[in-house]
Amino acid sequence: MKLYEALEKQLKKENNFLTDNGELKKWVVINKAQNFDADLIELLIGNNELKEKFFIDIKGTLVFNQNLFVQFLEQKNYLNDSYTKYKNKVGLTIDGKYLKQRNEVALVWPFKDCVLEGGQSKEEENREEIFFNEILAQDEITQLFEPKVLANAKTFNKDGEQNFKGFTRDAEINKKRGLPKDTITDNLILKGNNLLALHSLK
Repeated sequence: MKLYEALEKQLKKENNFLTDNGELKKWVVINKAQNFDADLIELLIGNNELKEKFFIDIKGTLVFNQNLFVQFLEQKNYLNDSYTKYKNKVGLTIDGKYLKQRNEVALVWPFKDCVLEGGQSKEEENREEIFFNEILAQDEITQLFEPKVLANAKTFNKDGEQNFKGFTRDAEINKKRGLPKDTITDNLILKGNNLLALHSLK
């Protein structure tokens, strides 16, 4: 029996790994493997062929080869025959894992002094962002960092929405927090462009 067929047969014993039409949920199995799920490991050990392929015997203790198991499941998206160690998948990797396998998310700026002009409307989704540090556009940079006017302010309390009468500046609270006494002590929710909102708060 091919290794994948043996694996599929074994995994289908667990209903949580199956879709409504009986297909294997590979993404669920991969997630369980990455978290060393005890039920999954018990299923794999229950089949000698799977135990031999995906576990390493170290002085009588079986150690689950998580990376090999996950790679095998992902390779089967491309291979129709038995398992092979040779990769036929092209992609960017870090520490031997493809980017889509890694859970980390990093926001990497091309330049540390770069300012992007962003927008979230439908019309703006296909436009190219402007790298202000690459062009002589000091006016745009200055405009982004200028103080902003907060419009349409509303106040909410336990009784619901109220007319806005002004910000609260509690000198005693600010003193305890080590802040200037005229610092706003209200909880604020700002709606708008992220970059502009952050610089307004700053």
